[in-house]
Amino acid sequence: MEDLSQLPTEARNPATEDLDRLTTLDLVHTLHAADHDAVAAVEAELSQIALAIDGIVSRLDLGGRLFYLGAGTSGRLGVLDASECPPTYNTSPEMVQGLIAGGDKALRWSIERAEDDEAQGRRDLAEHNFSAKDAVIGIAASGRTPYVLGGVKYARELGALSIGLSCVPGSPLARTAELAISPATGPEPVTGSTRMKAGTATKMVLNMLSTGAMVRLGYVYGNLMVNVQPTNEKLRDRATRIVTTVTGLEYNEAFSLLKEAGSVKTAIIMAELGVDRKEAEQRLARAHGRLRSALEQSK
Repeated sequence: MEDLSQLPTEARNPATEDLDRLTTLDLVHTLHAADHDAVAAVEAELSQIALAIDGIVSRLDLGGRLFYLGAGTSGRLGVLDASECPPTYNTSPEMVQGLIAGGDKALRWSIERAEDDEAQGRRDLAEHNFSAKDAVIGIAASGRTPYVLGGVKYARELGALSIGLSCVPGSPLARTAELAISPATGPEPVTGSTRMKAGTATKMVLNMLSTGAMVRLGYVYGNLMVNVQPTNEKLRDRATRIVTTVTGLEYNEAFSLLKEAGSVKTAIIMAELGVDRKEAEQRLARAHGRLRSALEQSK
């Protein structure tokens, strides 16, 4: 049996050996201080994260998809990040997908043995018609989860982009993936509880990967969520305010224009360039959906 005690994520943290003796206030100060390790660890990986974003965008731009693959906390974080893309950026549910060992049931209940099935990682990707034009981010705090390794190996065999996200530099996952992101978060405050520092670092990296990809794809203009679709009252208000911010129109004018245009990007082009909806949509299509390009190419 593999000796997991040598993994940094399984080691005992000397700074928290008396955790149960602390006052509650000292306890939370200690836990908060530990989270700084996660921030520093992610900072050391920023260049790798940037490379990963560019690689992901190159796939998505050509119609490929992005998959997150993980088990336990890592899998749940991947599914969470993927599930936020459609409401935030109006992506299709197929564009960014999260797969977790044990299936959707594992989102609520622990199915620990599922992570040990390397073949299932391959099967789960295959069942989604994963191909060379796609990208996968294998997520495993320890960097040695068989389910994740199986999926990443499969991706490499197909020629797809494979990214390994773990908190153990030089791990099997880091060595197997085409590109490794390895924030070294070290021993956890509660020994082996990688939902803590490792989980925090993982969430930070996933935030950067998905946000960075959507920015590069033109789903963000400045820092505005211009791909949002006004499907409920809150989002209609947000979409209207985005149009007012970019165009300078009054709220009621922006609201009416948005209704006429059908989307935030189209409304902005109509207002800024003085064109009708059809012309605005054509200009946006020629710019591959990138609002800034559509506006700048017309000036």
